[in-house]
Amino acid sequence: MPSPNLSEIVTSTLRNRSGETADNVSKGNALLFRLKEKGAWKAVSGRTIVRELEYAEGRFQWYSGYDLLDISPADVLTGAEWNWAQAAGIVSASGLEIDVQNTGKEQVIDLFETRIKNAQKTMKNQLNYGCWSDGTAYSGKIVGGLQLMVADNPATGTFGGINRSNFTFWRNQFYRATADGGASLSAATIQRFLNALTLRCTRGTDKPDLYLSDAVNYGYYWDSLQAIQRITKESNGKAGAGFRSLDYAGQDFVYEDSTGIPAEHTYALNTDYIQLCYAKKRNFTPLPEDRAFNQDAFIQLILWAGQLVATNCSLQGVLYDNA
Repeated sequence: MPSPNLSEIVTSTLRNRSGETADNVSKGNALLFRLKEKGAWKAVSGRTIVRELEYAEGRFQWYSGYDLLDISPADVLTGAEWNWAQAAGIVSASGLEIDVQNTGKEQVIDLFETRIKNAQKTMKNQLNYGCWSDGTAYSGKIVGGLQLMVADNPATGTFGGINRSNFTFWRNQFYRATADGGASLSAATIQRFLNALTLRCTRGTDKPDLYLSDAVNYGYYWDSLQAIQRITKESNGKAGAGFRSLDYAGQDFVYEDSTGIPAEHTYALNTDYIQLCYAKKRNFTPLPEDRAFNQDAFIQLILWAGQLVATNCSLQGVLYDNA
């Protein structure tokens, strides 16, 4: 009996791993894990990704007796729109590797098991990095991340097709340590600054439920807790999945070890208003195996298409040191 060919091994193996790849990506990023946990990974379709927004209050007035009521319609709805970001993990092998050097069943499986795992790891690292992007890398083809959604200067730029310089409702909150707090970030100041940012991001019962911090600010916060002996050790946090986490105001304060997060930044996020939208047929989906037309090589693609979107930016915030 002939040895299994590439299509039987790679295609079936990748198909079985497609769900595992998605879960692997979520567990590498506290935000994506929280969104998946809350059912905020949304399969969508269309030429672009559109999310409807309420951006103003409707008609209301106090009146007496026969006062005339203003019944003219109010413009209260709009939509944010994002282009699709696309990503591909690529598994390939030459004919020499497949048909000559790895002719035994176990040898071929071992070869592609290793390359598939590497493709998973690569997609995880790159998509996690993308979650921190400002949307400009790779000629603007990268997913728009938190530096775009929760900007240091939210009065400028465009997010979801809405120009924030023109529409204040679409601006996130921010707190600059030196400019707004009168001092640099440190263990002595970080709790006061976090409190101020959190209040800016609070509206009634809406408040941040996830804090993501770089190593510097995480260290300041950890030191501030140890100094007053409130918390003496870290925990895995409610976010689960083993993320390094402390407690702040009853919510997870997570150390983000990604190289994409800016230095001395902490993000206060209300994940009720954040979604990871993806195309149903491009959610870490393996395409059928193919052979390069001008090379003795086999190619397998793992594809993803989507965007990180928000339906309310005013409840998101960032703390940073502007000194």
